[in-house]
Amino acid sequence: MANNLRYLLFFLCFVLFLISSCERGEVPKKVSLEKRSANEDTYVVPYDPGSLKFGFDLRLGPKEDVKIYLPFLRYLERNTGNNFSLRFTEKYEDTVKNLGKGVTDFAALGPVNCILAKEKYGVGCLVMGLNSEGKPEYRAAVFTKLNSPINDIKDLRGKTFAFGDRFSTQGHIIPRKMLEDAGITLKDLKRYVFSGSHVNTARAVLNGEYDAGGIQDTLAKRLVAEGKIKILAISKPYPSSLICFNKDVDPTIVKVVRTVLLSFDPKGKQAGVLVDWDRTEMPDGFTEYKESSLKEIRELVRRYGLLK
Repeated sequence: MANNLRYLLFFLCFVLFLISSCERGEVPKKVSLEKRSANEDTYVVPYDPGSLKFGFDLRLGPKEDVKIYLPFLRYLERNTGNNFSLRFTEKYEDTVKNLGKGVTDFAALGPVNCILAKEKYGVGCLVMGLNSEGKPEYRAAVFTKLNSPINDIKDLRGKTFAFGDRFSTQGHIIPRKMLEDAGITLKDLKRYVFSGSHVNTARAVLNGEYDAGGIQDTLAKRLVAEGKIKILAISKPYPSSLICFNKDVDPTIVKVVRTVLLSFDPKGKQAGVLVDWDRTEMPDGFTEYKESSLKEIRELVRRYGLLK
């Protein structure tokens, strides 16, 4: 009899557990922004102590960015005669610090980080990225979910907003300026966050955690084509990302790397060896760096307190 009672109590507890689980509902699944295959590769960052170290601002995500940059480094190796290793860090400010202190020798930086690196550490700039139209510029996009009732950037007053990294040009500085031009300051937002990357921002909005966000134009256009978001506003053109170098790198190496970068032809000769290069801010290669191009971004960097 006692055994029967124990079994009955166990059964009742199990039923109650199932009921309570159903009431809580499923945990929402994270939205995937990547197309995956069954035999998807695992990308490992090679490291050679005697090589030239190359860093980069996080854009899409660690795995995605590494997959893009490794073939690019192989191009540099074949054409400069130097070995290169990829040095990854998730924080934008660490990318600047690493380049300034010689932990890395070269780095792909957005205009904001380029300005900070020049001011703090005296780094030099080699080239600027060219967009798909062959121009050294890019834009940012303010967006929301496809089924959102929000249809205009001016409707974001009192809403929640996701920026990328605080030191991101396309993920913070430009979207913030776009909001200001629409009459919306940070104080006018219900809540905002710095997600750390463009992909994190996209996921935060698609998962309903934030009403809208600001990301790079290339990612925004891809997500529109996939039917995942709608764009509320596109910014005017701003200077594109750059390849910069530590001030102590041998001038001969700097000269060779600059020449090789200017010869880089991602849509032609190098197209077959690159991976997803069209998803970068320099899909058409590089052009000469012009100091004057960063003037407006420099003013915004100071206005928003990133440079004292």
